[in-house]
Order: sequence, then structure tokens, then C-alpha cells
Amino acid sequence: MVKRFALYVYLVISFIILHSSCLAQISPGDLCEAHANLEGMSNCTLCHVLGDKVSNDKCLDCHKELKIRIERQKGYHVSTDVFGLECVSCHNDHHGRKFEVVRFQSDQFDHRKTGYMLEGAHSKKACNDCHKTEFITNPEIKKKKYTYLGLSADCLSCHEDYHQKTLSTDCLHCHDFEAFKPAPAFDHQKTKFKLIGKHTEVDCLKCHKKELKSGKDFQVFTGLKSDNCTACHVDVHKNKFGQDCRQCHSEQSFHNIKEMKGFDHDKTDFKLEGKHETVSCILCHRANLTGPLAHNLCMDCHTDYHEKQFVKDGISPDCIDCHTLTGFAGSTYTVERHAKSNFVLKEAHLTTPCNACHKKQDKWNFRQIGTNCSDCHTDYHEKQFVKDGKPIDCKACHTEKSFVGSLYSIENHALSKFPLKGAHLATPCFVCHKKQEKWSFRQLGSQCADCHENIHREFISEKYYPDADCKICHTENSWPDIRFDHTKTNYILQGAHKNQLCKDCHYKTGADGDRHQQFAGLSQHCSSCHKDNHRQQFEKYGVTDCNACHDFENWKVNTFDHDKTKFKLDGKHAVVACKECHKEIQAEGSNFVLYKLKRFKCEDCHH
Repeated sequence: MVKRFALYVYLVISFIILHSSCLAQISPGDLCEAHANLEGMSNCTLCHVLGDKVSNDKCLDCHKELKIRIERQKGYHVSTDVFGLECVSCHNDHHGRKFEVVRFQSDQFDHRKTGYMLEGAHSKKACNDCHKTEFITNPEIKKKKYTYLGLSADCLSCHEDYHQKTLSTDCLHCHDFEAFKPAPAFDHQKTKFKLIGKHTEVDCLKCHKKELKSGKDFQVFTGLKSDNCTACHVDVHKNKFGQDCRQCHSEQSFHNIKEMKGFDHDKTDFKLEGKHETVSCILCHRANLTGPLAHNLCMDCHTDYHEKQFVKDGISPDCIDCHTLTGFAGSTYTVERHAKSNFVLKEAHLTTPCNACHKKQDKWNFRQIGTNCSDCHTDYHEKQFVKDGKPIDCKACHTEKSFVGSLYSIENHALSKFPLKGAHLATPCFVCHKKQEKWSFRQLGSQCADCHENIHREFISEKYYPDADCKICHTENSWPDIRFDHTKTNYILQGAHKNQLCKDCHYKTGADGDRHQQFAGLSQHCSSCHKDNHRQQFEKYGVTDCNACHDFENWKVNTFDHDKTKFKLDGKHAVVACKECHKEIQAEGSNFVLYKLKRFKCEDCHH
């Protein structure tokens, strides 16, 4: 039983292996999805020739639409890339249901070889944007599920006819492949209505209106009337001059009027002069060229720019009183005429532009301006000169020539709280009244210290000049003019000391080269100020007392008494000159007279 079952299994397996080998010898594999209906041994000859390879004719028997295009020498299959090749060299089969018989890289495909080159916006489109079933015009090809055939090169086969058959179906007459707007190929000059002058600047929509037609947006390009200007433009003259506007106007502008032959405006009661010669007719005549027009006064046409500022007794003077026909800019109002007003122009006012006084915030004003300086000029001194609640006018100190300088004299200053004296008479005003670029005339103070720096603070005790009053020592003539009473100190000036300047004793030049002052703590010893020419020969207890020999008048020996020394002068010695005994010697690099002799015997001097 077991042996019989094993034999049965063996026979089944052998049959399967043998059957598969036979099939492989007959069919190399399944056909693709598109050719699936051709499966089976009975269909082989639909593609294959017995005993031969696959025939192109067999392929084209089914693909008739390609056969027709090849016969007509159209499309990709007649390009140099594939013409003459066997179909199976590109479209072989028997590789399974999912095998793609038609395959290519769309981003590298050269569409020119199909006979239709992609340009402009077409070159940026994906294949399937154009190769759609709804764009295929051939009904037989349209039945196919997948195909790149059947499209027309006619624009309207893909694009909607925006013009709804009112224009040529060849879009390239006006458009290119870049975009439908603008239409670069369209030339308006080739139409019945050539664009000239201002018409070249008019937007298309102004003439070619948009509307709804058949439920869709539509723009009118045909059937427009253009024989007369009034077909588009409103006749502002209401047919008084006919329908041909070009009698007077040109395409350049309605405002540029042609010369009207036979018409001379100067023969009317208003001769054209100055600016009126170049003014467009319509500015004065508006829509009615023939009607009456008031023109006796400028203001019949022109607005009273000055808003009745010059009305007198209910009557406004005419513009021509101050202006000319060449323009409103500028004025004929002279300095002489201004002199008859309530403000006569003088000095700097003569060269001041009118707008500096009469124009504020782009508006001209000629009334209620005022004649005081402060009516126009800013109070530079910020109410420092207000009297009785009113500012003193600038003319009290300044002239109309310039604000620089002042009429305020020394005599005027003498009436103030601080009369000028001495050096103050020659001091420029700004030294006292101008600080940090700002002038000040109030609360300046009248004490010296209010203006001058107290250089003696911390050097001289205030008991000598209470309240830091410089005038106790100085005068207003000059700082070196000093009148200090030295007897109030503990050192009374005598002799030559009375003639010395303070700085000779109280100012010293330091090692740093600067001068330093000292008033307190000074020594009264002569040697603290004067050089000891005797090289400490008369020093006692570290001090040399010059008064022993000299007084304050000069350095002559006036008080020295030789008899009080160790060597009393007797006889001939009393008349011997000092230098005969006291010789000049040199020691330590300097010369000095030796007064302190160590030996007094006769033989020390007499030989």
C-alpha cells in the first residue's frame, strides 16, 4: 500500500516538471496587460511569423493609427531616432503583466522629434497636462485607455476660444507661446483704426469693454465704430461744431487746439497777451466757445487767492494792480509803494523777500501783521526785557540794519544797577552777557565773584576780604592795581619792600614750571626770600639775620658796627677799605667775600 502511494506521488511530480519544461519551450512568459487578450498558443501567429521573428507588419495590423502616421511621414516613429527599427527593439513583450511596453524618460524626451516643438509655456508643462483624453479629436483613438496620439496642433483643440469665434481661430496671429497676455504679435496699426497720439497710451479696456456673452467673460474686439470721435468721446459742444472733432483737436490731446484758420482772438474785446497766449481754450471757455464770457476783471476767471484781503470800501482791486500777464509769480508792488503803507521798508528790510514777512504755512497774509519787531521776529532774549507786562521793542537796542551790534551805550549802562568803570568800559558785551551761546541780561549779579573766579580762595584768609570782595584789594582799572593795607598783617612793609609787587613775594615758580601762590605761613626771615651771598658766614642757630648789617632801603651796609666783632678797628684800620682785608675767594664752584677771618695777628696781613 505504501509503495503504491509513493509511486503515485512520483508520477505526479514528474508530470508537473515535464509539463513546465514544455510550456517554457513554447512561451517565454506572460504578455503585458495591454496584450493580455492575445495569450494562448492559438494567438501566437497574430504577432509572430512561423519560423521567423516578430514582424513590424503584424504590429501595425493592430496599431493602425501608427501605421497611418508612418505612411504620412508624421510623428515620432518617422524620426531619425527610430525610423527603420524593428518594433520589438523598443517594445518587446513576454515579461509579465506589469511590464511597461511603452517606456521613456519624459524629462529627457525631445518633443521636436514628434513634429511639434514645445515652446514658451508649453515647454514647462508635464506630458499629462496636454495628453488628456478630452483633448483627443479622433474618436477612434479617444477610445484607447492610454495613448499619446490623437492631439491636434490647433490651439483651440486644447484652449478655450475666449473670443467666441469673433476672431481668427489661429491664436498665433496675436499671441505667442509665452502667455496669452499680452498679445505681442498683434499690431493695431494694421487694423482699420491706427493708434496715434494719446490713443497709444489708452488702456485696451477703455475701448474694448468686457461683457458677458453666452454666460462667459467676453471682450469686444470687432464691430466697434470708429468713423467719428463722438463714437467714443462725449461731445461737450453739443453738436454746435459738428461731429468732426479734428477740425480743432488732434489725437495728441483735446487741450491742444489747432490753429483755427480765419479766427483772430485779438479782434475780440479781449486781446490775448502774456500767459493768456499759451492757455488752452477750454480753460476759459469750458464747453461753450460761443457763449458770453465775463472778462473785464482778472477775478472773472481767477480765484481771489488773497481771500479779500485787499477789499476797500467793498471793492476788491484787480490783480493787475500788483501782477502782470506774464504770471502771478512776482509782483509789481515796489518799495516806493510800500513806503505809503504803515510800515516803511528800511535797511535790511529793503532786501528781505516778501514771503519772509507775508507768507506763513504756505499762505499769504497782508493784513494785521503788526509793525513791532516782535510781530515778526522771535524774542531772542526770551522776555528778559519785559516792562509792565509788555516786551520792550527790539528798536530800543538794535537798528533795522542788523541785529548784530547794539545801540545800548555806556551812558545807558550807567543807568543800570552796574555802571561800567575802569577796565569794564573796554570789556565786550558777550564776555559778561553770553554764556554757552546764550545771552543773559538778568540776575547776573554785581559782585566781582559773580563773574570772576576767586583765585585766592584757600590761599588768603577771608578776614582780609570779607564776602570775597575783590575791591578790598583790587580796583576796576586792572588786577595788578592793588591797594591792600599790609599793616593789617603781622608783617609791615618797610623801605624797598613797599615798592615790590605782591607777586614778587607771594608767587613762586615751582619745579613743574607753574606759578604757585602763597600768602599764609610765609617766613619773615630775609633768607626765606633773599639769597645768602655770604655763604652762611653770619649764621646763628641756623638763621642769618641780615638786619645786623642791612636795613630795608637797600643792600648797602648801613647798620654794621665793626667794633662789635672780635677785631675792633683802631687807627689806620678805621679808614682801610673792607676789600683790603676781606678778599673774594672761590669755593664749591662760586665766588664770595670771606668776612669771617680765623687769624688776626699783624703778620697775617702785613708782611
